[in-house]
Amino acid sequence: MTTPLHQARLEAVVRAVAATGAQTLLDLGCGSGDLILRLAALPRITRLTGLDIDLAVLRAAQSRLETLPATERVKVQLAQASMTSAHPNLRGYDCACLVETIEHLPLADLNRLERALFADMRPGHVIVTTPNADFNPVLGVPAHRFRHPGHHFEWSRARFARWAEGIAARHGYDVTCDAIGKTHPTLGGASQMAVFCRQTTAPVAGVAPGQRSFTP
Repeated sequence: MTTPLHQARLEAVVRAVAATGAQTLLDLGCGSGDLILRLAALPRITRLTGLDIDLAVLRAAQSRLETLPATERVKVQLAQASMTSAHPNLRGYDCACLVETIEHLPLADLNRLERALFADMRPGHVIVTTPNADFNPVLGVPAHRFRHPGHHFEWSRARFARWAEGIAARHGYDVTCDAIGKTHPTLGGASQMAVFCRQTTAPVAGVAPGQRSFTP
């Protein structure tokens, strides 16, 4: 069941994707396809590639895709692959989304994710959402615990902003951060979102225009 917060999160990401004008999109850590199903309905989107390391959730996503109209289903491909590894055939996409995924990575893997995504694949935009640890007291989450047992970390707004700004500075992106969901006057929103915009539109060397096929 989709919770109100998850629904708000997905709606915020869909709005952010629409604002970028993206036509081709990566969903890294796509899970069972909640975001892909929503984006496939957008006429502007022409190609969607979902990656996840968990084969079971990819199978669930594939089953859900089969319920879509053929005009939407044909836009989507799924692959079992790690988001922390560079995939040369995924260079040049307009936008990449990571919805509540980075907190499931060990902290040591964030550097690998940064290199793979921002240094190698270099999409025009990157949209990242993650829990806002400042908001946890509102949810009744004790200070010594995370919201989910699969989380390796949960960041405050200040810590998330430092991470996002560091990546932007190192790789030639601009970034803005915002709250998601019902906000608290001093603690922000339950989730938080960073939207990265690449400062240059120069093509990545060795990538032919329109190249999108992917075999991990």
